[in-house]
Amino acid sequence: MQTKKLFKYSMIATALTLGLAACGGDINLNSSVDESVGDTIIENPAPTPDAGKSLPGKANTALSTEVSAALGFDVQVQVLDSIINESTTLVASVDGKTVMYAISGGLEVGGAVAPAAQSRSTNGQSGKMRNPDTDVVLTIEPGAVLFGQSGNDYIVVHRDAQIMAEGSKAKPIIMTSLQDVKGEATAAGQWGGLVILGNAPSNKCPTDGSDCALQVEGVAEGAVFGGTDWEDNSGILKYVVIKYAGFEIKPDNELNGITFGGVGSGTTVDYIQVHSNADDGVEFFGGAVNAKHLVLTANKDDSVDWDNGFKGMLQHVYIEHAKNAGEANRGIEGDNDGSSPAKEPQSNPTIANMTIIGNNFTTSDKDSEGIYLREGTAAKIFNTVITGPSEMGECLEFEGGKTSSVTVDNANSDKIVMQNVVMACNNDENFKDAKAEDKSILLDLATWFEAEDSNSISTSVLIGASGIPDSGSPLIAENAGQDVATTQNAWFDSVDYIGALDGADVDDWREGWAFGFGGGVVTAQAEVEGCPTGTSAISPADGVTTTCQLSGDITSDLTLTANNLYALSGPVFVGQDRTTSTESTTAKSATLTIEAGTTIFGRSGGDYLVVSRDSKIEANGSASSPIIFTSSEDISSGVTGAGQWGGIVLLGNAQSNKCPTDGSDCALQVEGVETGAVFGGTDDTDSSGTLRYVVVKHAGYEVKPDNELNGITFGAVGSGTKVEYIQVHENADDGIEFFGGTVNAKYVVLTSNKDDSVDWDNGYRGNLQYVLVKHASDNGEANRGIEGDNDGSTPNKLPQSNPTIANMTIIGNAFTAPGKDSEGVYLREGTKAQLHNFVVTGPTGMGECFEIEGGATTSVTVDQAVAGETVISNSVFACEENFKSAKAEDKTVLLDTQDWVLNQNPTLNVNNTTALDTSAVLDGIFTIDTTEAKDFTGNAFFENAKHIGAVSADNDWTANWTVGLDD
Repeated sequence: MQTKKLFKYSMIATALTLGLAACGGDINLNSSVDESVGDTIIENPAPTPDAGKSLPGKANTALSTEVSAALGFDVQVQVLDSIINESTTLVASVDGKTVMYAISGGLEVGGAVAPAAQSRSTNGQSGKMRNPDTDVVLTIEPGAVLFGQSGNDYIVVHRDAQIMAEGSKAKPIIMTSLQDVKGEATAAGQWGGLVILGNAPSNKCPTDGSDCALQVEGVAEGAVFGGTDWEDNSGILKYVVIKYAGFEIKPDNELNGITFGGVGSGTTVDYIQVHSNADDGVEFFGGAVNAKHLVLTANKDDSVDWDNGFKGMLQHVYIEHAKNAGEANRGIEGDNDGSSPAKEPQSNPTIANMTIIGNNFTTSDKDSEGIYLREGTAAKIFNTVITGPSEMGECLEFEGGKTSSVTVDNANSDKIVMQNVVMACNNDENFKDAKAEDKSILLDLATWFEAEDSNSISTSVLIGASGIPDSGSPLIAENAGQDVATTQNAWFDSVDYIGALDGADVDDWREGWAFGFGGGVVTAQAEVEGCPTGTSAISPADGVTTTCQLSGDITSDLTLTANNLYALSGPVFVGQDRTTSTESTTAKSATLTIEAGTTIFGRSGGDYLVVSRDSKIEANGSASSPIIFTSSEDISSGVTGAGQWGGIVLLGNAQSNKCPTDGSDCALQVEGVETGAVFGGTDDTDSSGTLRYVVVKHAGYEVKPDNELNGITFGAVGSGTKVEYIQVHENADDGIEFFGGTVNAKYVVLTSNKDDSVDWDNGYRGNLQYVLVKHASDNGEANRGIEGDNDGSTPNKLPQSNPTIANMTIIGNAFTAPGKDSEGVYLREGTKAQLHNFVVTGPTGMGECFEIEGGATTSVTVDQAVAGETVISNSVFACEENFKSAKAEDKTVLLDTQDWVLNQNPTLNVNNTTALDTSAVLDGIFTIDTTEAKDFTGNAFFENAKHIGAVSADNDWTANWTVGLDD
């Protein structure tokens, strides 16, 4: 326990605790912080008498006192409330004392005015006159902090003036609101923003040769831009963070975070963030300014907007809409000219390596979208990925409108180019076709997009919570991206990946300076101690670490931080099901967010976690910091075993064939859980949240004989749920079981589970890829790698179970007991299945490796196999008993399973073989069999693997986060 309150700086803690929410957060005074690894105590600088006398602006005692009290150390605040008409430097400190700058009104850097406006009043005092004969440079030192006090406070850099704001990774320059500085509630629109005006062309400029002076939007009269110099230089913006700006001057007229009006290519823009702006993040009105390393987060309108002849280049652009589903619109809104779409110079930027992550914000006239190109713009877009949840709007749209659309014409004439672009929007609306006014289709956008061979559509690009692609992501596969530097312009960095960020093994260029990524804060909060609200403190489970208990119903959003341990006490429900509501009460939904590296444990079989319908779990771990669910014995280094606690249950609104057929509400009680844990509905795209890098160990308590909890139970969970990189280890019942639903999963490890590893029932129709099953190495209790069912009483009941599974490895053992032994795949009770790229093997003594149920004289399961409705292809079997034939009740053979797998349906069951033993097909868990994998080209979920089976030596996605694979 701390004995005194210390301010600490921790990049990791800041990234985890602040996230990208629109509220909270302060500013990082890097001028007095050692940026070395680890936490650093910020010592309060000693006050310096009369520090403000030699500084730009006016010393303000009241603001200095107010800010100093909020931050806990002495700060000199200088008010900048007049025109800067001579070169000026804003320092971050003087004589060891921190200096901050309060913007009051429009802070104008340089610029000329008409004679009638030679002077003005500012806060009752005479303002300084602009001097049109002097080129003014505003220099801002690394680590400097500028803040606005109201929406009328903004910065304008006029034509012929320059801003030299060159921060550093350790000391970014921060422009934010007074509320942010003081640690009060933050929100978009608390101050104005930054406007830079240059002499580059705009297609709004006069065509008669007269001087161009276009009034920029949202700023006082006289702030004009435009000219003839494409290479004009307005200075440098480097390592600059702008937060909570974009004041609404009048309805639908807000300032952007950064407005670039006619800014030329001589200007340097690199490592810039705009966070939580009320209007666009950055907007380009004509010009040709280039920008690299842009972070645009939680902005309420478009993140990137261009108009009127913008011809710049952008690379390494990370766009993320608010994590809390806050207001958002488009990642890109690209225009040329609304009244004359073909007007020259025509907007035609070149963009490479952009990531757009949408959210589920939606209203009647605005929602989170990807890219919208309109009003005659051209564009070249390379190495870009667009993704988002199922509720997100369209991810790519070109404007239609009139019968002849210039934007559509641009697409058809190669003025709009997209190469190495991936659509992964999970919303069934990757594309919105351009339509004419009579609703006829002008451009089938999906067809246009897919005509470029390098473009692709996917439902799982394996991007982590922070936007970094996982090691197995197709975005960073060998030669995934295009080297734009060699094909377009040497200005671009040479890369071979798609999106803004390379894999997790490469430095994150946002880290340490951008807000939400370890930087961009004025001062760190005091270290958070104790348990989150909604939990209660109990004795440290390991004798040291703060331990917090969860119990009962979680009815408001709760975040479990990684610095504590968390104990489940009895059944813990995330949210309440709607069946519990009455006329006087309303069921409460909630989201349980679990930080990477967090450990949650149960102390008895009655301790388990249930995520109710309409609620969510957001468990986003990482390979280096997986989220662990385990037993108290594991925490205290005791003897571990299966069944020491309950497990995890996710309940959704997707279909199950156990649901009523009379149209009444579906509420099916899930097995092994107290009454009221119900699932089922009609929404196959329902989302129960995210399980990512989650390990569940030692669960599966036997509630009563033959009724144990699974490691993870999926009750009618929908396809909007993201499940990637999960493991269930040493469970007393099944590893994972699907009761209906459509949830998909990739990268699944199931080890030493005592019953079936994968079990499905009652209409499950999801997709699985890369599934590794390994029965206990000591020949401990085990049953089937797969047990697939539809319905025991009505085998062909609809919706009928029919999952598609690719790249699965099943490694059995020699366990055997009356009525149960280690086996491979068993399909029964009318299930269908589409199975590809399997490796099924095990030692001498293992049971059969593939079986289809027989039973009654006419078996639905057999009939479907014979009819080609169940398929297995590109698979190898290396078992003592590879196949068990399906027999009728009188023991006659209904289906020679070996013949069916190897010879029948030769156009479907292709490339199946047998091998002598495990050593012929596997090296440990790695596939060495050379059977060609199935080609999934054109499938949005499945990747084209280079191997059959789950894991290869050159792509070991199990490394560093799994357990039990080295036994």
